[in-house]
Amino acid sequence: MEFKQLQSFVEVVRNLSFTKASQELYISQPTVSMHIHQLETELGVRLIIRTTKSLEVTPVGKQLYEYAVNILAMRDRMIANCSVQDRHILSLGASTIPSAYLLPKILPSFAAKYPESYFVIHQSDSTGVMDGLLEGIYDLGIIGMKPASDALAWEHLCDDRIILIAPVNEHFLALKESDANAFQILQNEPLILREAGSGSGKKADEILLSAGISEDQLQITARANDQEAIKNMVAGGLGVSLISRLAAQDYLSGRRLISFEFPKTISSRSLYLVYRSGYILQDDLQHFIQFLKAHAASQV
Repeated sequence: MEFKQLQSFVEVVRNLSFTKASQELYISQPTVSMHIHQLETELGVRLIIRTTKSLEVTPVGKQLYEYAVNILAMRDRMIANCSVQDRHILSLGASTIPSAYLLPKILPSFAAKYPESYFVIHQSDSTGVMDGLLEGIYDLGIIGMKPASDALAWEHLCDDRIILIAPVNEHFLALKESDANAFQILQNEPLILREAGSGSGKKADEILLSAGISEDQLQITARANDQEAIKNMVAGGLGVSLISRLAAQDYLSGRRLISFEFPKTISSRSLYLVYRSGYILQDDLQHFIQFLKAHAASQV
């Protein structure tokens, strides 16, 4: 078993696509397929069930994914610690929203102020980040849920919201002008939903539940696990969707999407900084935490 095989497997599971995994890794799709086949042969189990229309990760594959993410994170941290001299290394674990839409906006400013800092960043779901913290893989986690374990301490970072996004066309511009109710739009328009498992997806489910709306009352036209794909499908006119405001902000600012708000009491969700209880925060990590707390709210 080699790191390159695990890396290919992680990217296939993360993207639910062999094509996208090959693009992320800058290798050919047949090479990615070969890596997965080699893993399955060595382990003697199916990890991914692939058809012409879908890709499904088996239960064993989901378990291997968590192991692989942690193994690769430890590899990267080892390389960083052994090869980067005279720099302050910060190992971060982050769930999808902070990893993709918050950190990229904040890290350049922090690096300009603290050029000696060096980041090792890994994306996982909230549970995977908490496991990595407990195992000592990460110094700090940024996730969308409070930890239940007393072994982990947490601080509130910022608030995000789930909003309804729609394409910019005459129909939805007229609804926006009339201050239309987001729940009515949900029930009257084709809807694109996230696949189960994400924090923002769970929050969207809570919004539907709070309004007494079941999925059989909705015109679900597609499901996707990638928020960038969802934004592009909505912008293209396939339907509307529930999504994190932080994730949608670039498209809203660029007038590629318009949004409709749900009541804040049911749509608000928090992002948290998490670290091991009793963990002595080094000066560089404390500076980073303070910088995050000072700048995160302005990004939402």
